[in-house]
Parts: sequence; structure tokens; C-alpha cells
Amino acid sequence: MDGKWRRMFCTLSYAVLLAGFIIFMIGAYYEVVKAGIPYQDPPLELQIQYAINTGIGDELCRIGFFTILYGIVFHLVVWLATRICKK
Repeated sequence: MDGKWRRMFCTLSYAVLLAGFIIFMIGAYYEVVKAGIPYQDPPLELQIQYAINTGIGDELCRIGFFTILYGIVFHLVVWLATRICKK
């Protein structure tokens, strides 16, 4: 694999990893700070708001986690391709 292409794919894999980490942290923020701990007997409006924020946080954490995994797999593929092409 040419050095220029290797650097481009390596940078792309790091960008995917960083994007996944940022998305995961935003999801954690939604779950911990925005949703927080629900009140013992909240009114219906607060129950709905808690459910919405928790759902958003769960979805963002899931997407961020899988984006990180895809970034790791992509980086390993690039690493293996450079090792194989050097031989």
C-alpha cells in the first residue's frame, strides 16, 4: 500500500474513532446530566421528559459504541493491509 494512501486511510480510521468517542460522550451526557435520576413520584410531564432524554442517551451511546468498534476494525484492516503489502 502506497504511503500516501496508507496515511489517508489511517487518518480516516482515527477520524471515525474520534467521532464515535464524541457521540458516545454526548449520549452519556444525555443519560447522566439531562435525564439524571428520576423523581420518586414525578408528574406525567417529567416522566415523559425523562423517557425522552433517556431514550436519546441510550441511542447515542449505542451508535457511538458501534462507531468506535467500526473504527477499530477499519484501523486493523488498514494495519494488516500495510503489513501484507510490505512483504
